[in-house]
Amino acid sequence: MARYEFKAALGYRALLAAGLGGLFSTSAQAAPDCAASANFRLELPAKVKISGAEHVAATIGKAGGDPLPAHCRVSGTINERRGADGKTYAIGFTVALPDSWNGRLLFQGGGGLNGIIQPPVGRVATGARPALAKGFAVVSTDSGHKSGGGGFDASFRVDQQAALDFAHASVGTTTLAAKQIVASHYGRAAHHSYIVGCSTGGREAMLAAQRYPDLFDGVVSGAPAMRPGFSGIMTAHIAAALNQASRRDAEGKPLPLFSSENKAQIRRELLKQCDRLDGLADGVIAKVGACAFQPSRIVCKDGRTADCLAPSQVRALEVAFAPVKDAAGATVYPAFPWDTGIVASGSGIPGILTNGQAGPLGPSSAATSIDVEARLRAVRSDAMQALTETYTWTNLSTFFDRGGKIVWYHGVSDPWFSAMDTQDYYERAAADNGPRFLGSSRLFMVPGAGHCEGGDNTFDQFDLLSAVVEWTEKGIAPDRVTATRLSPGKGERPLCPFPSYPFYRGTGDPMREDSFECRKDATTKPGQLS
Repeated sequence: MARYEFKAALGYRALLAAGLGGLFSTSAQAAPDCAASANFRLELPAKVKISGAEHVAATIGKAGGDPLPAHCRVSGTINERRGADGKTYAIGFTVALPDSWNGRLLFQGGGGLNGIIQPPVGRVATGARPALAKGFAVVSTDSGHKSGGGGFDASFRVDQQAALDFAHASVGTTTLAAKQIVASHYGRAAHHSYIVGCSTGGREAMLAAQRYPDLFDGVVSGAPAMRPGFSGIMTAHIAAALNQASRRDAEGKPLPLFSSENKAQIRRELLKQCDRLDGLADGVIAKVGACAFQPSRIVCKDGRTADCLAPSQVRALEVAFAPVKDAAGATVYPAFPWDTGIVASGSGIPGILTNGQAGPLGPSSAATSIDVEARLRAVRSDAMQALTETYTWTNLSTFFDRGGKIVWYHGVSDPWFSAMDTQDYYERAAADNGPRFLGSSRLFMVPGAGHCEGGDNTFDQFDLLSAVVEWTEKGIAPDRVTATRLSPGKGERPLCPFPSYPFYRGTGDPMREDSFECRKDATTKPGQLS
């Protein structure tokens, strides 16, 4: 087992300039031995302690697993200390260093409130093969604290440094450590560095471009948790709208508003009104944002009680899928888009209408109204909301000046964070950064997809990591990306950069990607987002 020792502290720009430029050979070499660097010493911007380094043999994928190459796995901590609550805190990390290295480093984003070091494999937005199998060195971190249970333990917030590490600092600090470990292991620095994540990991990817513009060359941000306090107001608004129309049980709690038959009827009518907008009736609403669903078309009338919705149910839907606004009429959070996944009830996070309640965790609220102003005050006074918020800052000039590329993606049926919120950020950033924004960024909507993956009839498997690598290193912009699915029915479909959408050409196998074009409406001018 190898032992690495790091010491002292330097500013990271000076470290990168002085350390990586001259200490390491750039010549190719055979797979390094995990134990070869036992006494290696390097200066880092924070105290680093390596707890172990072991060689992991290549594995053949088992059920639910991925075939992974032989690699060296290095684990350690950064800045271990006693926190304000008496607990021990540190940024925990693990780096996977493949024997056959492609010269690149990937930072693997986290999820929830972190607190767990996920295996450094790089599965998010990498298609059929994870990043490690593609030859990337991959680093994963717990972002500076250990979870006491599950992925949503917020007790670490009492410690200032732990809060700062979770908010953003661990991304920069861990990346610097990983870059040095990579360079020492292979005898040369990574020629390009990337960060990919979804949800909290998507937020981390965004903040990397915003706050650490010189650390990464390419960024992939999925369903970013830009401002969860505000999305929480929206899901509470939806829950109240549905609860208000619900019947009550013996304890006075609201019963599910929509039966399984109701939800099936909503889905059928949704497809009837919006499916063909993309040229093909296939159960996928690909023209995102153009679906102006009118639930009033299936309201029960003239004594009809079957295959229709009660007027109270229709009204609840109309209120739930409207933006939540403050007392002055300003939008607090955009509406969730109409998409087939709103009634999803399979594996993964359920859709908004599942269990008759809003929100990803089921019926968590029995409230029939919401005090938007009070909730706004609470969110705006929440220090963690301020620390983690990535929605406001749109200035990416330094990142773009370095040649950085950033790609966003968002599942249209995401019940946690509205895809329209990500679209809103993208449009504001485009306006603030000018023409170079469109030359350095893309947004891909994923119809039918839920939060980060899965969903109803969706094509949710795609390799945006390779797309951003091609763009960053070869200048090949991702003007369409092939997405696949295995069920129901194996097939492929293009993901098209916003504001274009996949439109069926009218001929050809609808399960083939080349049967679709990425189309913009005739009213959309070239370079115009909306």
